[in-house]
Amino acid sequence: MAEDGHDASDFELPAEWTGPLAHAVFDQGAMLLAAVDADLRILATNASAERFARIPMSRGDDMRAAFTTLGLDLLVPALEGALSPAGPALRRWQLLTARAANGKPLHLGLGILRVERTAGRTLGLLVTMNDTTELVRAEARFDVVREAARSIGASLDVVETAQQLADLLVPRLANFAAVHLAETVLVGEEPAVDPATGYTPDVRAGVAHTDEAWPAALVQVGERLPVPPDIPEIRAMESGATLLIPRLAVLPADAVDMGVVPENAHSLLAVPLFARGHVLGSVQLWRTDRREPFDEGDARLLEEIASRAALSVDNARRYTRERNLALALQRSLLPEESADEPAAETFAAYLPTSSAAGLGGDWYDMIPLSSLRLAFVLGDVAGHGLQASATMGRLRTAVQALADMDLPPDELLTHVDDLVQRFPNRPGAAADVAGATCLYAEYDPVTSRCRMASAGHPPPAVLQPDGRAHFVELEAGPPLGVGGMPFEIAEIDLAPGSVLILYSDGLVSGPDHDLAAGMRRLLDRLEHSDLAHRDLGVVGRELLDAATDGSRHDDTTLLLARVRPLSDRDSVLWELPADPEQVARARELTTAQLGAWDLDHLVSTTELVVSELVTNAIRYGEHGPVTVRLVRGRDVLICEVSDPSNTQPRLRRARSTDEGGRGLFLVAQLTRRWGSRYQQSGKTIWAEQETSPVADV
Repeated sequence: MAEDGHDASDFELPAEWTGPLAHAVFDQGAMLLAAVDADLRILATNASAERFARIPMSRGDDMRAAFTTLGLDLLVPALEGALSPAGPALRRWQLLTARAANGKPLHLGLGILRVERTAGRTLGLLVTMNDTTELVRAEARFDVVREAARSIGASLDVVETAQQLADLLVPRLANFAAVHLAETVLVGEEPAVDPATGYTPDVRAGVAHTDEAWPAALVQVGERLPVPPDIPEIRAMESGATLLIPRLAVLPADAVDMGVVPENAHSLLAVPLFARGHVLGSVQLWRTDRREPFDEGDARLLEEIASRAALSVDNARRYTRERNLALALQRSLLPEESADEPAAETFAAYLPTSSAAGLGGDWYDMIPLSSLRLAFVLGDVAGHGLQASATMGRLRTAVQALADMDLPPDELLTHVDDLVQRFPNRPGAAADVAGATCLYAEYDPVTSRCRMASAGHPPPAVLQPDGRAHFVELEAGPPLGVGGMPFEIAEIDLAPGSVLILYSDGLVSGPDHDLAAGMRRLLDRLEHSDLAHRDLGVVGRELLDAATDGSRHDDTTLLLARVRPLSDRDSVLWELPADPEQVARARELTTAQLGAWDLDHLVSTTELVVSELVTNAIRYGEHGPVTVRLVRGRDVLICEVSDPSNTQPRLRRARSTDEGGRGLFLVAQLTRRWGSRYQQSGKTIWAEQETSPVADV
């Protein structure tokens, strides 16, 4: 009995089986077999040029020499040692990297079986070789395709997507990789052919190299590529064909000297990035250190990867286009960053988010009001994209229109809240507006008072002239569109040189989403900004940079306003009894004050304006006192008349037979503009005149 429990006779075959079995084994073409004698000479093998072309081996060869030819020198000792009965009878290597006859890598599974007589004498070896090259290459290609699906397309940035593609291909397939994209694709548009050259202008968008640095002699990332030579292969690639040049020697010399082809490159593979009917660019691979040229298998693999990558590039292009459109709409709806009004010097800026969510609906505004007053507005529409930008434009227009009516901040927000509730209840419309916030502040330089109200917006900060900063104690109402809750007004006095800071939550939330900590950081930055002695724009950009820290998770908006209270010498106030005889008294006081201000050229016009407004106030003012105020600005004179009545003044054209009704019509004709506003009790009618004298014609 044998040691394993089987009788040795179990392994003996009938004589008529020996020859047919040997032929059956050696005639199969799935695995190479070689019977080797004790001198390691090949006695028999099924290796042939037809079956195993990549493994050079024939009858009579020395198996040691065959191993050396295959690059398996290190296994020659194992081959020799297998003849010794002291070693194991069978040795196997699952995966070896060898060298084929054509110099390309060859992957083998190797087995060495010692053949012995029953008496123990070694007859020789049976060597088996399983060529797994295609299987290994298929697995490697599958790994590359799987990695491409995982890594490419995670970003909606066109350039980042191109770089991801280049990084994937080196060193897996090539020593050099470059991704080229049409110039117009980088800005979100479809590829466009240059009519002068017939080619699409391309930019090098992503590169990868087995060394750390991309060679300086080659076109760099962001640079435009030179016009390629007019050869059929490149023309074909412009139309969507793959370009495979195993040996670059076939290229014209000028094609190599354009800063496009790396030095010592011997093989080129270029595949267009084709998606949705457009050639967006191309990906080009070169081999330098890797000796084997590109082949059809490499081309098919790159075509599959490029097909996936092209869709990702086109998705990023479409996103870029929508983002650019939304940003352009957003910019067009916002005022200039800097403004210099009599009441305040202002700076405002909007920074869009860098996340894939898209642009939000932040906005800011500075609205001149009557009597040199100035309104500061900052809002934030929930949602992203064009819908948010369009909604922002509607809300900003509504706020401007309501501000022109001189409504108090709380009443203005109530009207905007009602408007939002009436927005169409369509998918993507009202749903995006829900949660919109707004802060409206109104500053009067004559009284140095600032009134404000908030619809769910963070409170503004105030930086005092002494450098200390604090947040305004403001009771925030619900966001716009919620309805059912009142908005509260907060009033504060602002010292000359104080800076009012309005901001969106993107400035203070940060990546940690800790609003309280972000607000503390803002106060600290304000107190260390030396804002009282520095340019608003410079400090504003510093605050934005410090808050965003290079990564903007949300839209960020900031408005800074350095207030300028009006000097006491530039305004005067008189309170007169509701007596018609006081009309003459009002004219006398006005004439005297204009003389003190060196505005004698406005006396006749202003006397008439004051006379008409005071007359109306006494007639319709419910017998209360009448207040007259004159305000002198840089280039404007403002006349205000207030009375306790809430009657709406109405401009009308009197008929020729009417004895009255021409007062406001005359005021409108004599002044630059006029209007009225209401307080908690009573109203004020105001009129503005330019102070510059009219030149004689």
